[in-house]
Amino acid sequence: MKQEYNGFFSGALTIMIRLFSVLVLLCSLSVQAEPAAAPTASANKAAPLTAPYVAARSYYLLEAESGQPLAALNADQRIEPASLTKLMSAYLVFQAIRNKKLSVTQAVPVSQRAWKAEGSRMFIEPQKPVSVDELLHGMIIQSGNDATTALAEAVSGSEEGFAQLMNKTGADMGLTGTHFVNATGLPDPQHYTTAQDLSIIASAIIRDFPEYFPLYSIKEYRYNNITQPNRNRLLWMDATVDGMKTGHTNSAGFCLISTAHRGERRILSVVLGTASDNARTVESQKLLNWGFQTFESEKLFAKSTAIKTLEVFKGNGREVKAGFYQDIWMTHPVGETAHFKQSLTTMQPVVAPIAAGQKLGSLQVSYDGHVIATHDLLALEDIPLGNFFTRAWDSVRLLMK
Repeated sequence: MKQEYNGFFSGALTIMIRLFSVLVLLCSLSVQAEPAAAPTASANKAAPLTAPYVAARSYYLLEAESGQPLAALNADQRIEPASLTKLMSAYLVFQAIRNKKLSVTQAVPVSQRAWKAEGSRMFIEPQKPVSVDELLHGMIIQSGNDATTALAEAVSGSEEGFAQLMNKTGADMGLTGTHFVNATGLPDPQHYTTAQDLSIIASAIIRDFPEYFPLYSIKEYRYNNITQPNRNRLLWMDATVDGMKTGHTNSAGFCLISTAHRGERRILSVVLGTASDNARTVESQKLLNWGFQTFESEKLFAKSTAIKTLEVFKGNGREVKAGFYQDIWMTHPVGETAHFKQSLTTMQPVVAPIAAGQKLGSLQVSYDGHVIATHDLLALEDIPLGNFFTRAWDSVRLLMK
């Protein structure tokens, strides 16, 4: 079958998705599973809000900043990812560059396997080494299977070894319905994923590698005197869309992961198994617009900002600043803010030594008294042990508490 010629989450994200499902139930924000019906994704108590009908086998709509799902259809159903596979391939290349296993200027030899890769191609040649930077452009913008294979070999020595690394990384991210056997997305019965898992991979790229994310918004790339366009047509249609990846095989249908940034908000849409290039574009745009219009997000706390100062015992300092290492957002249907409350609980007493990033408590967000999201309150600084006299005196103080 001919592949399309084209070319962040982690366990915490999975937990937030499950917690938010409680809110979905409580607010009558039910998501239907029947592909023939328009899924109900959210509801205001006075006027239920229904997600638009999406002509796709499955989809997943996610508020990227908060990690909260807005709507879904068959989100856990196994599907063939086609070139959407290259999101995980890119993640591993970005990781190899950060770990200095590769450099963007490094010349990569082109193997016979890479040169003869099936499907979409960048048109690299065996006698002409290509830089990692050029291969990244070829993989992300042109969706070149040859470029992807060359990068996989540069990272792991072989595509088979790279696939093993893909699966290990996927497990670390918390993917539960994904298995890779190649780096490119060529069809294989054991090569599959889900809409929800793809949202986790895409979110991880946005979160972990912001310096490389702009590659996904480039509209065309020229290599070997051949210019190829990015097949994500939303890049031309919507100025707020800045990614992310298309995919297609005869069996997978037309797929698109798209993301739009409007104001401080980012929404990520995964649409899989549509009937045409036009359909995946229209359906993705429909979902993005609905998400922005129907929901709103607010930043509760900024990352690395102290929201609480706690007393410390036995330390060389008497206080420790506590907060979060990422922005904390809350997403809800428009007009529902009054139903939400925050509750901050701290672990007492706080005894040194304390390491930055150590859990010191938790923030709970509730809707009508029901907890729908929990975030760990973390130490923002190290507090080493104090001297002998401080420790001895504080031992007495602790006995008196």
